[in-house]
Amino acid sequence: MPLLDARDGPSYGAIPREENHTSMDFERDQLLQDGYETDDDSSDISTLDEAQEGVRKIEAINMTWTTRSLMIAYVSIFLMAFCTSLEGQTVMSLSAYATSAFSKHSLISTVLVVQNVVNAVIKPPMAKVADVFGRFEAFCLSITIYILGYIQMAASTNVQTYASAQIFYSAGSTGLQILQQVFIADSSDLLNRAFLALLPEFPFLITVWLGPTIAGAVLQSSSWRWGYGMWAIILPAAFLPLALSLLLNQRKAQRLNLIKPTKARRRRSIFSVIRRTWYDLDVGGLTLLSAAVTLLLVPLTLAASSKNGWKTPSIIIMMVVGVLCLIATPLYESSKKLAPKPLLSLHLLKQRTAVAGCALAFWYFMAFYFSVQPYLYSYLQVVQNYDVATAGRVTQTFAFTSTIAAFTVSLLIKYTRRYRIFVTIGCVIYMTGLALMLMCRQEGASHLQVLGTQVLVGCGGGLLNVPVQLGVQASASHQEVAAATAMFLTSMEMGGAVGAAISGAIWTHLIPQKLMQYLPEESKSHAGEIFGKLTTALEYPMGSPTRIAINRAYQETMNRLLTLAIIVTLPLIPLSLLMVDYKLDKMSPGSHDDGAETPLPVEVEPETDDQHHKRT
Repeated sequence: MPLLDARDGPSYGAIPREENHTSMDFERDQLLQDGYETDDDSSDISTLDEAQEGVRKIEAINMTWTTRSLMIAYVSIFLMAFCTSLEGQTVMSLSAYATSAFSKHSLISTVLVVQNVVNAVIKPPMAKVADVFGRFEAFCLSITIYILGYIQMAASTNVQTYASAQIFYSAGSTGLQILQQVFIADSSDLLNRAFLALLPEFPFLITVWLGPTIAGAVLQSSSWRWGYGMWAIILPAAFLPLALSLLLNQRKAQRLNLIKPTKARRRRSIFSVIRRTWYDLDVGGLTLLSAAVTLLLVPLTLAASSKNGWKTPSIIIMMVVGVLCLIATPLYESSKKLAPKPLLSLHLLKQRTAVAGCALAFWYFMAFYFSVQPYLYSYLQVVQNYDVATAGRVTQTFAFTSTIAAFTVSLLIKYTRRYRIFVTIGCVIYMTGLALMLMCRQEGASHLQVLGTQVLVGCGGGLLNVPVQLGVQASASHQEVAAATAMFLTSMEMGGAVGAAISGAIWTHLIPQKLMQYLPEESKSHAGEIFGKLTTALEYPMGSPTRIAINRAYQETMNRLLTLAIIVTLPLIPLSLLMVDYKLDKMSPGSHDDGAETPLPVEVEPETDDQHHKRT
């Protein structure tokens, strides 16, 4: 059966439909024959107690998809992914020049901390917005926030404005990322999902080579500002087909009376609307989680640049309040009175696969931010003397190879019906690649050594990332697919945030120290400028005493980061073995593995009338 056949329904039920029906009444009758009583509370569409309105909407929309409309939606997903991927590869090469324009090159890590903090805290609320209001509404919100971020970065006149723009930029970017995955989870079964979940990743096969070239052209012909501003025009155009598909199918479902107003919706005052929205979005839990992540991670970079370091009173206060918020978050979320619809599905933390998968994602992405981001690009330009485009392509080799590896493993999962073995293999390859990076990443290393290690690390990352996400999703019901996906991606981003914060602290502490230690006397007065501007470091010719000192400082600091990357990957293999080895094509509603898991029901074939009545 084709991957985008409308008859190949989502994981919570496959509903056969005929694409060429033109009569609305006939379509509705066909749905009723399939067991969907639209005028009765016993409908297969989840009731209000089981699902929030956004989930009810997408379940109804899934009954109206035709093959054509579903293909249009997926094409739009690909177009948006292509735009955001190309944008990401382009601005990644521009960020060093944007921060250098404000004489703050070292603040790349601080910018990434802000990005990752926002990425970590925005995924659960964006998933909740999608569940509460609907997928279409959540997509529109993400696109709008994304555009605001582009505009603010393009117009920024100082590093503070540029850094604050990352809040909008990251919120829109990560919101779009999770909504794409949620939409794919809504409209696919588990066996095909591993492949379809890669659709937003396929553009990396091309954009990793185009992005650095575009960045170089932008810097030569215009400025880094246009490299941000142009995407405010391109991205909305790419979103238009998906917006129309969701909107038209939602209206179609309403005409078929598949989306019914709830009792709460029929009689509600302003107070009840505010109260319902507060609980639906779990504003209290979101506030606590955001405060905890922000107050614990941001001080890591501030302490390194502060005169008194960790003894600074404001930093101590931030850390203490952050710890208190972190402790209060699960207590608040577990309260039925305070959080009747919690932001975090805490009972998923009782399931071995969900916990192990999220922990694995945390450590994996932390290692990524010690090894590939945020300073490998600068290291390649300074120590290896690569130009803008070459350094960008080497840095993005990870994305290219991980995409190919993820595509391969998605096919292997589809035909083997297993996923855990690929997680373990990916962990082994990833750790091996990092070890070889430390051994081979020295000044004067050949292109083959530099590229080879990036290919190996990328292959390991691609092999483990997709099946881990699939395993976490498989341990959730349909109502919790968005929450489970958010929990997985949040864990990954929190690992990235911690990695970026620690790497930034190490870089900010060691580079100035080593520059003062190794620079010749005549250049020591320029140490601050060399540290603050990448362009200043590149002005000194290779082989000169000053450049040798700069390269040595960069090299020794990079070695420290790679050593930490290897250390934090030690838990990966044990965590992969803790995940339940689901046989995906044998999973059924209510089944349990080892008495610990309640996997997501998967229907490989449309159910018969007899099976339907037994289930209801």
